Amino acid sequence: MQVYTKFKPTNSKKRPRKPLHWGWGLLVVLAGFGAWWWWVPADEKVPSPTLPAPVQLQAFAPVMTNTSAPVVVTNRPPLDAKTTGSVTNRLPAGRTNLVVVDPPVDLSKFPRLPRDTFEVQLALARAGVSSGSLDGVNGSQTRAAIKAFQLREQLADTGMADLETKSRLQLLAPSLTNYLVTSEDLARLQPVSQTWLGKSQQSALDYETVLEFIAEKGHAHPALIKRLNPGVEWANVTAGTTLKIPAVSYPPTRGKAAFILIHLAGKTLQAFDGNTNVLAHFPCSIAARVEKRPVGELHVAVVAPNPNYTFDPEVFPESAEAQKLGRKLVLPPGPNNPVGVAWIGLDRPGYGIHGTPGPEQVGRTESHGCFRLANWNAEHLLKLVTVGTTVKVVE
Repeated sequence: MQVYTKFKPTNSKKRPRKPLHWGWGLLVVLAGFGAWWWWVPADEKVPSPTLPAPVQLQAFAPVMTNTSAPVVVTNRPPLDAKTTGSVTNRLPAGRTNLVVVDPPVDLSKFPRLPRDTFEVQLALARAGVSSGSLDGVNGSQTRAAIKAFQLREQLADTGMADLETKSRLQLLAPSLTNYLVTSEDLARLQPVSQTWLGKSQQSALDYETVLEFIAEKGHAHPALIKRLNPGVEWANVTAGTTLKIPAVSYPPTRGKAAFILIHLAGKTLQAFDGNTNVLAHFPCSIAARVEKRPVGELHVAVVAPNPNYTFDPEVFPESAEAQKLGRKLVLPPGPNNPVGVAWIGLDRPGYGIHGTPGPEQVGRTESHGCFRLANWNAEHLLKLVTVGTTVKVVE
């Protein structure tokens, strides 16, 4: 009788197993691959793509259906402006929550980050923060506007459009739109007299040229409008002409400002709500003479849209014509009126906040004592104030 134990007998006559030679293993692998190649259809015999280097996905990209899922971006040719991206959920056997972008996300879709200085300026304006006439130039007024927006968003106030700032300035719609010039637009155009007396005798102080009219429609510098519309003969624009302009608008007002702050050194005007949040920010021209800068607390005394203007020779002692006239004149309304299309009178005689015929000069030239804004900014401010609103003027 044979007894089995957990120990093998030392005198076992079983022959030891020899290790499998590596050549036989390779032969088995090749045979398996050949069998696979013969049985698998041709359209599935595609090697796995080599993934590109990791890409930082923008927070707004509409590719994530599950925030815990990994994202796989297929290695495709660069996307042109006409390509339409698609997003599909493909769940291979044994895998879940895998999101595949195929082809890559179309960067012309919205929302997206601003691409250049012009689009930063436009996004700021859509947020109620004006950098002045849109011109695509990263100047001092643009930096001041970025800083005001950063302070409102509780970001580091660097005045630079960094990635974090741009992520708060996402464009929700195209940056440009088309404007169709009409016969009514052309009928408004008329020369503006160079004298005070001549201005007082006009029926209106309206736009002089199509370029001026279109630039104001787009809150833009005339030079930018020309760049957007190369080849246009501005002296011969006819009704039915389509022109590209910035697609700009301010956010709807949801109440009145608690107070206005005018910063003389910075040449800015800001409107705040009751919680000291910035509702609006505008570049502002101030008085050339220091003694005519009313530092302290003032209040809105009167609000007048599209006002006329009373010319007083005593306010213009440097004007030979004014001294010769020796009497007051009433100038008709219009965008080329000396106070533009809006007047916000203050409780100090002769002082107010108003528009201007030269919006691209705002913040770069001085006034006789009032606070000048671009016409579109003065119109927006008109919606935020009422009689009695506090206006604080600081150095």
